[in-house]
Amino acid sequence: MKPPNVLAMRQSTCRFAWLLIALCLFAFPTLSYAASGPLNLTASFAGIASVVIFVLAYALVMSEELIHMRKSKPVLVAAGLIWALVAWVYVQAGMPQEAEAAFKETLLEYTELLLFLLVAMTYINAMEERRIFDALRAWLVRKGFSYRSLFWITGCLAFGISAIANNMTTAMLMCAVVLKVAEGDKKFISLCCVNVVVASNAGGAFSPFGDITTLMVWQAGQVPFGGFFALLVPAIVNFIVPSVIMNFFIVNRQPAALTENVWLKRGSRRIIALFLVTVAISVLCHSVLYLPPAMGMMFGLGLLQFFGYYLRRSLPRSLERKRERYSRRGDWNKLEQLGSVVPFDIFSRIARSEWDTLLFFYGVVMCVGGLGFMGYLSLLSETLYGSWNPVWANVVLGLISAVVDNIPVMFAVLSMAPDMSQGNWLLITLTAGVGGSLLSMGSAAGVALMGQARGIYTFAGHLRWAPAILLGYAASIAAHLLINAALF
Repeated sequence: MKPPNVLAMRQSTCRFAWLLIALCLFAFPTLSYAASGPLNLTASFAGIASVVIFVLAYALVMSEELIHMRKSKPVLVAAGLIWALVAWVYVQAGMPQEAEAAFKETLLEYTELLLFLLVAMTYINAMEERRIFDALRAWLVRKGFSYRSLFWITGCLAFGISAIANNMTTAMLMCAVVLKVAEGDKKFISLCCVNVVVASNAGGAFSPFGDITTLMVWQAGQVPFGGFFALLVPAIVNFIVPSVIMNFFIVNRQPAALTENVWLKRGSRRIIALFLVTVAISVLCHSVLYLPPAMGMMFGLGLLQFFGYYLRRSLPRSLERKRERYSRRGDWNKLEQLGSVVPFDIFSRIARSEWDTLLFFYGVVMCVGGLGFMGYLSLLSETLYGSWNPVWANVVLGLISAVVDNIPVMFAVLSMAPDMSQGNWLLITLTAGVGGSLLSMGSAAGVALMGQARGIYTFAGHLRWAPAILLGYAASIAAHLLINAALF
């Protein structure tokens, strides 16, 4: 039997490790839903060392803007070290196959997410290259809407588009419109940016494709595809409440209409149609064939590759027809534009995917997967969801997502896999999705706009509207509890 002081030291170390995990696991995701390994390593040297490694990597990630180091680097190294410690302990215990199987399972879950996101990013980049988003921005600019109309139009479009597209891309598109139309009016631009961030996060909360948080809940099988639409009204409430309050602070002016013509590239509308077909195939794969949604997305990537091949082969004939047509019309401007046309390249669209983000996901998935295999996630789940009412736990987790990114909060909950009703799974989907709107750094959309509208949309400027956003957060939760009471 160990001396009492040594036991006390070990218990204290275990409590310290649990505290670190409680603070950090909400900040990072895992896709591994397997139970803890056969060995409880939460109080061991390997376990404590893994926590320290994880915390140090997290600190470097949070210092990305200060030290100018890409966020994927520290977590990739941390993942390797943590799993090396796990494997070393299990090799010493004569069970190397256990660690190998756990690593492969975590890697498989991540691979499904990687392929899904890679296809989605490729389609979004393809639509951007075909100038679809530029055309939407130009149309809004030409109309010369009033400031109040522009505030609501950009907010509603951000809400709607983010249900099928990345919320960061959606927010940046709407921000570009506001910056173009209201150039020089910093107060209005800041107000619109806050509204766009709230709308983008709310719009992604009710659609399985609107955000990675909803995507992961769907892929984990916690909520069926159609079940997410029960969050439509709460999501609208989350967007409308703060927007109505901010609306009263708009000085309604009429900006001058600007002339900006954008020429859609050939095949743009057909790429949109292919994207919708790909989404439908992915849904059918999961709901009818019980296959991972990534299979349907990869099938859709193949369709996009075939269409890209057709665009390249038919480009010379298409250019010749257009030259003849524009020459007859005397449209020298469009004839000049034809000289800058380049063939569509699907692999250049794949290369433009946010690889730092995808590798970052790999690192944090494997880090938290290793910590979960050591037993930390089971300990945290028992404490959080065993002692608290799930409703209150989910509300608090949503508030935590205002400090850290909302996506990792949801992934941490999924890795703990608490036994909750569908109503509570929808609640954590809602709160993790919209809780990040409370602070500018709480979501990818907010962080992106701070860079795009640097010096205009700031942390302090967003914080000024936090009470209104918090009111919308509370109202959306109340709406969900009232409308979807039968699901709890």
